[in-house]
Amino acid sequence: MERSTLNLWVGFFVLLGFMAFLMLAFKVGNLSFGSSGKTYSVSAHFDNIGQLKERAPVRSAGVLVGRVSSIHFDAVHYNAEVRMSIDEQYHFPTDTSASVLTSGILGEQYIGLDAGGDDKMLKNGDEIKLAQGAMVLERLIGQFLFNKAQDGNTAKGAEK
Repeated sequence: MERSTLNLWVGFFVLLGFMAFLMLAFKVGNLSFGSSGKTYSVSAHFDNIGQLKERAPVRSAGVLVGRVSSIHFDAVHYNAEVRMSIDEQYHFPTDTSASVLTSGILGEQYIGLDAGGDDKMLKNGDEIKLAQGAMVLERLIGQFLFNKAQDGNTAKGAEK
């Protein structure tokens, strides 16, 4: 009798551990359980999206409001078109801005929405006009070094 009770408890904890592992896998894979399923689609054009992936979170004020549904290269404008599915319960003004941001220690990239002050709201199929791409560390370092080199050349020219 005591052996079967022990086996029952071991089985329970193994099942609990498996469920916790499964939930962690869903969280890391940007999959969700409790979405209402009703969304509307908006798009934005970015010069650089960094390592942004489909199914990446779309957040406003830190709250998950949607997901990136698709990413395509726009051959007309020569930039990235990002389509987002926003949960129907969240509405944003037409002058909302979108930015590619980075969070966490692993550097997960997501879209951050900053609501504007317009009275009209974004509808299905609308485009967010104000979009800021990802900050590229290599480009920032290059600009810093270029500016330092320019400052050095200016200082040498002033000495002559």
